Amino acid sequence: MHQPQSIRQFDHVGIRVSDRQEAVAFYEQLGFREVRRFEQSEANEMESPDGVRINLIYNATKLPHGRNVLLDEPIKLPGVTHPAFVVDDLYALRDWLEQAGIVITEGIHRLGPRRITLFIRDPDRNVLEFNQLVPESAA
Repeated sequence: MHQPQSIRQFDHVGIRVSDRQEAVAFYEQLGFREVRRFEQSEANEMESPDGVRINLIYNATKLPHGRNVLLDEPIKLPGVTHPAFVVDDLYALRDWLEQAGIVITEGIHRLGPRRITLFIRDPDRNVLEFNQLVPESAA
């Protein structure tokens, strides 16, 4: 059986958050802007200047222990663990994150043959990965 349609591109990722205003402010710092709200779905659409889209789904319960249930617990549950974004200059992003007071949870390091990466977390402890693509021969 063949696939009825080819998947052409990625549209967005939904990120569940507990506080709409806090989350929107955080993602605005990263360059996203809110372009639509879907009140019935308790969600919005945010977009970067280059057209990368995310949806914030603001119906989560704030966990008192401040842990990410998909990544920080010993029993690993199924689910999407994080979105990964591509930037032109990961070192410039790192410097900006530090100046903005956004905690880097994993500093710049090589991950596989084609990228260097760093990780941060949003106010709800959702993990965000940022990558700079590099030639496979680069160290």
